[in-house]
Amino acid sequence: MFTKIFTLKVIATFVVVFSLASCTDEKTTSKAIESIKVLPQTVELAVYKSPSCGCCKKWISHVNEHGFESKVHSFDDFPGIKDEKSIAPRYRSCHTAISKDGYAFEGHVPAKFIHQFMQETHKDDVIGLSVPAMPVGSPGMEVGDKFQPYRVLLLKLDGSYEIYANVQSYEEQF
Repeated sequence: MFTKIFTLKVIATFVVVFSLASCTDEKTTSKAIESIKVLPQTVELAVYKSPSCGCCKKWISHVNEHGFESKVHSFDDFPGIKDEKSIAPRYRSCHTAISKDGYAFEGHVPAKFIHQFMQETHKDDVIGLSVPAMPVGSPGMEVGDKFQPYRVLLLKLDGSYEIYANVQSYEEQF
């Protein structure tokens, strides 16, 4: 149910808290405990992809390592999912992930931006996020040390978009 990374983060948090508690006075320990970030709960995504897509598998590994639990649905003909979510053809990519809230994450959207998006409040006209095409260096599209800057788009029901994030370097994705 929990990913290895999530479990390791929980263990590391307890080790830090225990270490602080045994080495400091009560006042300092209380301040340290207050400053520790609460780990995000694992979020489930339904991922629709082709059974033979290797980059989709890599992207799924990326999101699972960053606090998501993917329920993968592999089949050859899944444009109906994209149509159902009103994702215009120009914003499509090789896979579509759907959150329990009904938001769509199209293509190689970094887990960092999915978490950020899901913590925000959105208007009813927002579909989700997209990284159209398959930019080299995006999660799941790693090719050595090559990287192509790209944009993460906020998709709207009327077919328009806003730029949600500009990713200029590999490191900005994490």
